[in-house]
Amino acid sequence: MVMAPQTVTRAAESDLEPGRIYTVLAEASNAPRWAPGFADAIEHIGDVRYRVTKDGSPFNVEVTANPSAGTVDFIREMANGKRGGAYLRITPRPLGGSSITITVPIGPTTNESEVAKVLEQELADLIRLATHQS
Repeated sequence: MVMAPQTVTRAAESDLEPGRIYTVLAEASNAPRWAPGFADAIEHIGDVRYRVTKDGSPFNVEVTANPSAGTVDFIREMANGKRGGAYLRITPRPLGGSSITITVPIGPTTNESEVAKVLEQELADLIRLATHQS
């Protein structure tokens, strides 16, 4: 029995060092700039909690960042009390630069190829944003 995929993962490589990518990701307020499909605005409301607004609808997320592991996770309460969201990993490449991986769930109104296309654009926008930040 073949199960339908529940998540989509995409990766991109960059000549930027991992710390530069991580700095952009760990600043949650940058999310609307590289992930406009996820957030129009994001506001810090306490500790690791943020209020995201998308298409006029607010929802809360927890943003957990671990600099030594190069991880940033945007997690929200889903249906039936489950938790899920975007899991981002930044790893160094052997000869310099970084590899960035993002994994997200496939929503009930989307399909794997639609989500993959969005993730590829988000990774490109993230790298572009990190390139232009000093």
